[in-house]
Amino acid sequence: MTLDMKAVAANLIAAVPFARTLGIEITDLEAEGDAVRAVATLPDEERLHNHVAGPHAGALFTLGETASGAVGMAAFGPYMHLGTPLAVRSEIAYLKLARGPVRATATLGRPVREVVEELTAGGRPEFPVHVEINRADGAVTTTMTVVWTIRPNG
Repeated sequence: MTLDMKAVAANLIAAVPFARTLGIEITDLEAEGDAVRAVATLPDEERLHNHVAGPHAGALFTLGETASGAVGMAAFGPYMHLGTPLAVRSEIAYLKLARGPVRATATLGRPVREVVEELTAGGRPEFPVHVEINRADGAVTTTMTVVWTIRPNG
């Protein structure tokens, strides 16, 4: 089954009010086999700043989690009738000061087939999504891994 990636991105942002509140946009979403990738952006707005005039750590976290959720929906959207995606845990490292608009690039860290097999067998699969957040000059400001599960319905 082929998903309309623009619709997936729009539906994800529509379903997550906090992402909308921050002005996060999913600008790219691709799924080719196990190569699943999403790009999300956070605008540079004073209302989102911290005490050093960059995006607040919470805004950066939300940007990364949103991009990781888009990866999950792109990879496993056709199977969402079997369960509900939930973030299980995450790890984040703030490496450099983020200033200006930032973008998060998220990639799937487990083969799609393995997750689908576990889910369709009635399991509760987990899958990591790795995220890198960059400033406009390309510098990596933040790295993050979000581990997701699909909780089976029923």
